[in-house]
Amino acid sequence: MPRAHDLHIVIDTIRGGWNVIRGGRRLSHHLTQRRALRIGRRVARQARVDLVTHRRDGRVRSKDSYGNEGRIRDTEH
Repeated sequence: MPRAHDLHIVIDTIRGGWNVIRGGRRLSHHLTQRRALRIGRRVARQARVDLVTHRRDGRVRSKDSYGNEGRIRDTEH
C-alpha cells in the first residue's frame, strides 16, 4: 500500500501528459514524463520521500528513495 507522503508520477488520462502527485493531491502537470520526473526528483529530495514512477497502464515502473535510509545509496538508476 503506498504511503501518503510518497511522490507519484502518473499519467493524466483526462488532460493528457503526466502529473506529480503527493498525498492524493496534484502538485504539478507536465506534457512529458521526463519533465515530470525532473520536477518530481527535485521535490522528493527536498521533502526526503520516495519517488514512485508509474507506466501508462498504472503499474509501477520504478521507485527511488530520497528519504531517511541507511548509508547505502539507492542504485536503481
